[in-house]
Amino acid sequence: MAVYTEVSADEVQPLLHRLRLGELRQLQGCTGGIENTNYFVTTERDGQRLELVLTLFERLSFAQLPFYLRLMKHLAQRGIPVPDPSADADGDLVFMLKGKPAAVVNRLRGRSELQPTATHCAAVGAMLARMHLAGRDFDMQQPNLRGLAWWQETVPVVLPYLDADQASLLQAELAYQVHVAQGAAYAALPRGPIHADLFRDNVMFEQADGAPQLTGFFDFYFAGVDSWLFDLAVCMNDWCVDIATGVPDAARTRSLLDAYQTVRPLTAPERGRLPAMLRAGALRFWISRLWDLHLPREASLLKPHDPGQFERILRQRQAQSGMPLQEAQAA
Repeated sequence: MAVYTEVSADEVQPLLHRLRLGELRQLQGCTGGIENTNYFVTTERDGQRLELVLTLFERLSFAQLPFYLRLMKHLAQRGIPVPDPSADADGDLVFMLKGKPAAVVNRLRGRSELQPTATHCAAVGAMLARMHLAGRDFDMQQPNLRGLAWWQETVPVVLPYLDADQASLLQAELAYQVHVAQGAAYAALPRGPIHADLFRDNVMFEQADGAPQLTGFFDFYFAGVDSWLFDLAVCMNDWCVDIATGVPDAARTRSLLDAYQTVRPLTAPERGRLPAMLRAGALRFWISRLWDLHLPREASLLKPHDPGQFERILRQRQAQSGMPLQEAQAA
């Protein structure tokens, strides 16, 4: 989360009144992330304190936003712990603030776990599978806007910033992913709404009875309809690797996959395409981080992410692509 568009308390209060969320008590800009402007908001309503998050959308259009917000509400209504968007008296979830589309959601309890154990990974895997199943009857459509078509558009833009070895790797992997996407096995992968960005900092935990309890998934603003396997691969590339080296962690991998498959077993086409999807997930975030680093936008609070992390993960996934598939088959 970052602050690109600054807002004042006087500008936020009318929206809070429209949403019947009470009186503003605190407004604090959030650091971290890349795409949107976010503020933590505290209000008081009928003597109760409400903890909320205000988001102003910097790239997504007003017309695109109902998919994301309706998906979150759909999942929340089915027991998946995600932020539930606040609606006005007409049921609208998207509003205009400072010339930008905006939304307000409840703030999840807990904190992100940046050093996950196998226990954390199991909780994430099981909840991800539950989320996929809960989204099966969601009736809105939105493509994954950071999918293959976007990779093909963006790779030529970032190539001039790479050395010869990096450029060769990027182009070769993109060609491989185009080939994979044209196959019958890829077309057979189960699909539905996906989070597409389920990193460690987009999941909340809190301690309960001495053990970590998952309290929510958030930041659904890369969500779209795509293969569930791609969503799983993106998740594994963050939760189940050593960030410094990109090396997969076998224990965390097994824990996440076992838990996911306890809820939703992988199909045969999914088992066969998991190594390719792990590479695809690494490629997607290498490209986007290169783009964010070399073609940055102005922001008053912004911490850019290291693209080298996903270059390392991609190289490891290419070298060890058999390991995750073996783990999946053993589950």
